[in-house]
Order: sequence, then C-alpha cells, then structure tokens
Amino acid sequence: MTGTHRTRRTARLRLEPIGPERENDLYRLHRDPGIARWYGAWSTEDARAAAAAMGRAWRTEGIHKWLAYERGTGELIGRGGLSLAEVDGARRLEIGWAVREALWGRGYASEIGREGVACAFGELGATELVSFTETRNARSRAVMERLGFHHTRDIRHADDDFALYTLRPHEDGGPRKPPRHRCS
Repeated sequence: MTGTHRTRRTARLRLEPIGPERENDLYRLHRDPGIARWYGAWSTEDARAAAAAMGRAWRTEGIHKWLAYERGTGELIGRGGLSLAEVDGARRLEIGWAVREALWGRGYASEIGREGVACAFGELGATELVSFTETRNARSRAVMERLGFHHTRDIRHADDDFALYTLRPHEDGGPRKPPRHRCS
C-alpha cells in the first residue's frame, strides 16, 4: 500500500498527512499548554519519532493523523484523524483530535472529526469507528457525542480511566461504500 497522500480540505481547514517533513509543526503543537496537559510536553526527539511513525503508517496502512492548518492564514490549528490502534484489547480503527488551547470552543475539533468520520465510512468502508479519551476530558467527550458517537463503556488504558465511544455507519446516516485500504 504505497502512494501519495493528498491534502484534504474542510470549510476552514487544510489537513496535511503527518510525516517526517512535519515534525517541527508537530513539536510546536505538542508544546501547547492545552495539548501538553493531556499528552505531556514533547521533546524534539518525541516529535521526530512520532512524525516518522505516522509517516510509516500513512505509507503502510494508508491512514493516520493530519495536521490541521487554517486555510486562509496557514495558522497551525491542531491535529487529528484516523489510526489503527490497540483499544480495549483489539486493533481498531480509531479517531482522535487535539486543538491548540487558544482555539478551543471554535468547532475545529468537530470539523477535523467530521472529516475523519467521512473518510472512515465513505472511503474506507469501515463497519465501526472508536474514539476514546480520559473520563475527565469533558470537551473531547462532547465532540464525540456531537459527531454521533455513543459511550460504550469505561476502560483502562495507559494506567488511566478512559471513556470508550463507538460509531457505526448506520448511526451517522452515511451510505456504505466498498472497503478500501487508504484514506488519502
């Protein structure tokens, strides 16, 4: 599964697949206080390793996270998208997002999430999509619910309590298409 992964566009955002060429922006993003609060403050080495791993996933699995930039100004907004992740004991298609704290409450996480949901059920033909966050992360849980996800149960992940949410294609009202193996 090799190929070029295209930029995606939403109403306000340009979504760029994360790979090694985006490690500096990934580092800047994870130094944001609101993101570091949930993910820890990353070092340049952390960002380099994560960007390389995400780039490999794009090449081998055809999916992973995007960096989100404001279309008009190019301002770094956040990151998000799909990945294959070990969740609750199984490898599952997962969606997540992280937005710079100064931009919270403006709908950017929902906009990134909607694009990921469309990709999962439209282009990939997924039968299920999960999202999870710390049980105390009310903002992220609200985004999941706005996107149509349903709280499935609480789980233990990375030695913390997480809320697991699930969405199936019939729940979002979207048409089913034949499965594909990339979302680029």
